[in-house]
Amino acid sequence: MTRDRRPDARSGPAPGPLIVLFAAAALALNFPLLLLWDRPATVLGLPVLAVALFAIWAALIVALALLSRAPGGGGRR
Repeated sequence: MTRDRRPDARSGPAPGPLIVLFAAAALALNFPLLLLWDRPATVLGLPVLAVALFAIWAALIVALALLSRAPGGGGRR
């Protein structure tokens, strides 16, 4: 007898928030909004555009990590 090894439908994050996060990332990293950060100024010696890109990227990673957490806060066993 073979067992069905399909993962449980509730084992991952809900697709709705992930789609919203993808849309927000696509908007935040798109050309017209990036022009807001394209200035001749610097932050700690780095161009503002580069700092903004890395900050947006880091925020998206944190948001994805928070969305991907298992409900209940416990680790999987």
